[in-house]
Amino acid sequence: RAHGDGLAPLAHRGKCRNREMGRHPMTDRFTRSADSFPKCPTRSIVAVMFTHEEIWRGIDRLAAHAQTSPSGLARRAGLDATTFNPSKRVSRDGSKPRWPSTESLAKALSAAHMDFAGFAALVAGLPAGTGDSLPSRMLNEDTGTAFDAGGRPSGDSWTRIPAPSAGTEDGFALTVSDGSMLPVYRPGDRLIVAPGESLRVGDRVVVKLRGGEAKAFELVEKGIQAVRLKPLNPELPEQQVALSALDWMARIVWVSQ
Repeated sequence: RAHGDGLAPLAHRGKCRNREMGRHPMTDRFTRSADSFPKCPTRSIVAVMFTHEEIWRGIDRLAAHAQTSPSGLARRAGLDATTFNPSKRVSRDGSKPRWPSTESLAKALSAAHMDFAGFAALVAGLPAGTGDSLPSRMLNEDTGTAFDAGGRPSGDSWTRIPAPSAGTEDGFALTVSDGSMLPVYRPGDRLIVAPGESLRVGDRVVVKLRGGEAKAFELVEKGIQAVRLKPLNPELPEQQVALSALDWMARIVWVSQ
């Protein structure tokens, strides 16, 4: 939780908790030594320490993970748009660090579809959920038999790759192979797609048209009978597509560039 001008590590709240806490003079981090805790027979205590700078850098990376800005992430989380702005990270006179509240962080994680373990990895400068693997193929390859009716991988044209956790069990990776989506996505960029995620206006999505190839767009409007899609190439016009013309549409939740 936020604690003055530092962030205290979380500890067991039972009888074994020791309330003594000190700040390391060199790191400006709140810390407890392992010896300061009484021995707990049934539970161990793990102290996780992050600096003020690391926490805010993690929020910036969380926003990038969600393909938006810190203010965009705040709006998506139902918070004031300025919640994560640089001006809110220190006091008005610049003398005291300000920390994000646990409530605002929890809402931001929910909006970005990430758990705290993934956020901790981002704070540490690591991909969230390292060690996971996902089915993968090229985005622009023939997709006739590569997906089932729900837009999930099928057939034997897929390989598996290490990939960051996208917070979804049925996600897959598509690698961009041409420049049709410049300047947003370049050849070699890997899109992590989650077919089970709910779609919202403003999301970037992969769309598979009946009889056509899969392509990435921005979802501009959702209607009962049609959707409006904005190509990522700014030179191309928006498209009105009937739902009956779609095989499937799924949200892009992560991009590895």
